Amino acid sequence: MNKILIGRKEEYKRLDKCMRELTSQLVIVYGRRRVGKTFLINQYFNDTYAFKLTGAYNEPKEVQLEAFSEELYRRTGVKKEAPNNWRQAFRELREYIEGTSLSEKCVVFFDEMPWLDTHKSGFLKAFEFFWNDFGSARNNLVFIVCGSASSWLVDNIEHNKGGLFNRQSCKIFLSPFSLRETEEYLINKNFSWSRYDITELYMILGGIPYYLSLLDSSMSYSQNIDNLFFRKKSELWDEFDHLYNTLFKTSDNYIKIVSALSKKKEGCTRTELCAQTGLPANGNLTKILKNLIDSGFIRENLFFGNKKRETCYQLADYYTCFYFHFLKGKKRTDEHFWSNSIDLPSRRVWSGLTFEQVCKDHVAQIRKSLGISGVLSEISSWSTKGDEELGISGAQIDMLIDRRDRVITLCEMKFSVNDYIIDKDYHEKIRNKIEAFRRMTRTRKAIQVVFVTTYGVKENTYSSIVQGQVTLDGLFESTR
Repeated sequence: MNKILIGRKEEYKRLDKCMRELTSQLVIVYGRRRVGKTFLINQYFNDTYAFKLTGAYNEPKEVQLEAFSEELYRRTGVKKEAPNNWRQAFRELREYIEGTSLSEKCVVFFDEMPWLDTHKSGFLKAFEFFWNDFGSARNNLVFIVCGSASSWLVDNIEHNKGGLFNRQSCKIFLSPFSLRETEEYLINKNFSWSRYDITELYMILGGIPYYLSLLDSSMSYSQNIDNLFFRKKSELWDEFDHLYNTLFKTSDNYIKIVSALSKKKEGCTRTELCAQTGLPANGNLTKILKNLIDSGFIRENLFFGNKKRETCYQLADYYTCFYFHFLKGKKRTDEHFWSNSIDLPSRRVWSGLTFEQVCKDHVAQIRKSLGISGVLSEISSWSTKGDEELGISGAQIDMLIDRRDRVITLCEMKFSVNDYIIDKDYHEKIRNKIEAFRRMTRTRKAIQVVFVTTYGVKENTYSSIVQGQVTLDGLFESTR
């Protein structure tokens, strides 16, 4: 096997275990498009497959079967006409596998499997029959299925209620790189950027390996963003349409959802989404939301202490957030927009909101920095419109860590170019938040205020309200 990839050590261990098993293995690999699923599998197996087939986007069954036939010809040297259907194709695959040695692992890789399952193709039923009748009993067979359309893999393989029910032996969800893994990748590619720049880069590209591979080490961070997004015909200017259209068959409705979520940092409930998008509150909406969650584009946000409150959905994909802030509907004439926009209020607002998202994606690092990694906890948010009779003003807390040791950590997240300064007004705002939270929730737990900032909080008259701090160095920590 090749050397361990950056940030993929756990996935390598899972694949190692599959290769050691003495029974057949059906392995599902899924995750956001561009996150490096195919690269991971190809690097691990060094392209030493018994058979490999890659689905073609938006191509009919006949084209897919022709590709199957060509791959079989490459493996066997025997030229045949393309099979008429997938039942015949899997029969031919079975015959080929039966001719391989039982003393060695037989690795079969179907990449972009969702694209093989075209309308009325019969692919899924044929695969179910192949696996149940033959594959599951072939003890040396390791069959890997992969795809960017995570919802298809979840619905049709992982949660299959037919012939594949409870058949998969390994599920690998490939996440984007963390801040630390992004830094390791950049160092490996001879970049020497500050952690501040890497964090802001992360707020745009979100630790997606393919996007990171487009960076040029001879340019500064800002020059790279200009080159990737604002230069004429740049690589990522039209990524949004390609991303959503290739993942979802009815992409217009998916785009309506993420567009609505991009306008509210705290997220939207299902009822609010229906009102903003015009989509009916039916099973189709439920499926759209589930698919967006499975693909990593949105997340469900828990409300503190209110189990009956309607679920709130938040936009979780960094590229999508950046697109709606700076690209959608914009006709840029300045090819150096990012380099020239450092002091723009819109950029400061975007960075502040998106840094909160980075913190939510690095809760494990925050907990480690605070020394509470071993304490069972739940992450949520909280808000209130206030109560005039009680004299309580409206308040919002974007991230709470509710700990089993009877402490609730209130996280204030600030992205600043220098040490963050708490002034009199902000000090009073924090005090009001604490009071509103304590009285409205009636919690008896201790409340701790923690600031997550770039460089820390500047010590002054008002900084004593801060009981814990996490800086960028903490967010870049490894949790393993």
